[in-house]
Amino acid sequence: MSAVSADVLPGPAPAGGRGPARPPAAELGPRARLWPSLAAVYRAQLSRARVARIPLLFVATFQSVGILIMMRGVVDSGSPDARSVVSGSAVLVVAYVGLNLLAQYFGQLRGNGGLDHYATLPVPPAAVVLGTAAAYASFTVPGTVVTAAFGGVLFGLPLTNLWVLAAVIPLAGAALAGLGAALGLLAPRPEIATLLGQLGMSAALLLGVLPAGRMPGPVRLLRDLLPSTYGVEAFARTFGARPDWALVAGDLAVCAAVGVASLAVAAWAYRRAAVR
Repeated sequence: MSAVSADVLPGPAPAGGRGPARPPAAELGPRARLWPSLAAVYRAQLSRARVARIPLLFVATFQSVGILIMMRGVVDSGSPDARSVVSGSAVLVVAYVGLNLLAQYFGQLRGNGGLDHYATLPVPPAAVVLGTAAAYASFTVPGTVVTAAFGGVLFGLPLTNLWVLAAVIPLAGAALAGLGAALGLLAPRPEIATLLGQLGMSAALLLGVLPAGRMPGPVRLLRDLLPSTYGVEAFARTFGARPDWALVAGDLAVCAAVGVASLAVAAWAYRRAAVR
C-alpha cells in the first residue's frame, strides 16, 4: 500500500467532536472606492442625458430669459432689485435641472425598478447620487451664464464679476440637486416626486427672483429656508461697485453646508429605497 501524504489527511477534530474544521471563506474583492465610482457614474449619466441636452438647455434658459424680459417692465435698471432679479433668474436655471428634473428622474427610477440595476453594482450609494447630480448640473452651466450675461446687459449691471458663477453653480447646484434627489427617492410614487419637484422649482422662482425687500416678513422667512437663496444672494452682491467678498463667501459657505447635508440625506434615501 502506498503511503499517503500527511497534507491530504483530515486535521484534528475541533473541541466538541463536530468534525474537521472548515477552510476559511474566500475574501471578497475590494469595494469600489468613492471617487472612481463617482467618475464612472458621472460619465455614464452624462452620455445618457446628452440626447436631451438641447431641449433641456433651451427650456431652462428660455424660461429664465422670459422672466428677465417680463420683470424689466417693473424693475428699474441698475437698482438693487434688478440685481436680485438677474441673480435669481440665473440660479433658477440650476433649480430647474437640479431640483425639478432630478426629483422626476429619481422618482421614475424608483417607480420602474431602475434602482435594482444600481443596487447590483459595487459602487457606494453616494457615488450614484453625486455622479447623477453632477451630470445633470453640468447642463446648467451654459444656460446660467447666458441668462446672467443677458440680464446684466438688459438691466445695465456690470459683468466684471461673472466669474463668481464658477462657485455659485456647483455649490447652489449641489444643495438643490441633493434636495431634488431626496424628494424623488422618498416620494412614494413617481407622480408625487414630479409634483414635489415642480413645487420646489416654483418656490425657487417666486422666492428667488422676486426682490426680498418687497416680500412680507413670513415669506422672507421661507425664503431664508430655501437653499438656492444663498446662491442668489452671493451672486447679487457681486453686482455692486465694491462687493463685500466676506458676505459673498459666507453665502457660498451656507450653500456648501446645505449641499453636503442634502446629498447625505439623498444617499441615505437611496440606500433606503434600494433595499425595498
